Amino acid sequence: MPGKKNNSDTEDHSHHKGQVHSRKHHHNHGHMVEGSLKFGIILTLIFFFVELIGGYISGSLSLLADAGHMFRDVFALLLTLMAVNLSKRVPSKTRTFGYHRVEILAAFLNGILLVIISIWIFWEAYSRFQDPESIKGIYMFVVAVIGLLVNLIIVFKLHGSHDLNVRSAYLHVLTDTISSVAVIAASVWIYFTDQTIMDPILSVIIGLIILISSIKIIRESLYILLDFAPRDISFDSVVKDLESIKGIDEARNVHIRTLCSNIHSIQAHIQTRKGSMLNVERIRKKAKRMLDRKYNIKFATLEFECSTCRECGEMCVMDGKIRKLEH
Repeated sequence: MPGKKNNSDTEDHSHHKGQVHSRKHHHNHGHMVEGSLKFGIILTLIFFFVELIGGYISGSLSLLADAGHMFRDVFALLLTLMAVNLSKRVPSKTRTFGYHRVEILAAFLNGILLVIISIWIFWEAYSRFQDPESIKGIYMFVVAVIGLLVNLIIVFKLHGSHDLNVRSAYLHVLTDTISSVAVIAASVWIYFTDQTIMDPILSVIIGLIILISSIKIIRESLYILLDFAPRDISFDSVVKDLESIKGIDEARNVHIRTLCSNIHSIQAHIQTRKGSMLNVERIRKKAKRMLDRKYNIKFATLEFECSTCRECGEMCVMDGKIRKLEH
């Protein structure tokens, strides 16, 4: 009727407004995350140098070791920011998967550097066990307190994000607050007792934490660079879930790999009796949706094959190609 609004038009308009609002919210949230990461990197980098200088002036090895911890945090935050920015880049003809592997290569090199830092800490601690050095506990205390405040500020800024990379960086900084508390406790002990042996002991503990985390980084990055299947995904479960989709008879030649820290891809041959293009596309979309939601597999190449056409000897429509099949 004239003058009457079409309900479907109203619903489409409302849906469009909802999509625009969702995109704006996601865009604004992305800017907030980037801002928090940049703030954290600058603040952590500044305090990294503060701890280096403070460790040198006070003579505290544990402060220098904690500076190594801070360096690890700087790199973790940089990798997170890199992952956020690289995810926006559009793949090209020469870089079909984009720049996701840059993050993993950087992580591998960071892991190697952290191993070297931890070895230096152990060597220096051994030297101090043999020949203890005097430590200015008050300077050590002041720098450690500032370090604790810096960690707490960054934790507050990164808290609440649902992004996997940001949450990982958040946990890195959160664990370092424990290290800062330990250095504070050691500085108080040294100030009142003058027992400087606590400094190399604490340094060895911090060095062990750095070494363990660096080995984990190297192992995980190598695992990804060698195109192994993701550790957090069960190969058998993926195949089982694919074959449970109506219309899929069998999933064969399945290859699952990891592109970067939180993006996976899959290639598979899918056997189906639903030979028409319409049916195939419907099954393909359903399979990709399941893989994305359940396993975080963003890139899925599913090649469909007709499992009955060779028996029927009729014309088969598959992936847009029509071919005559013989008995």
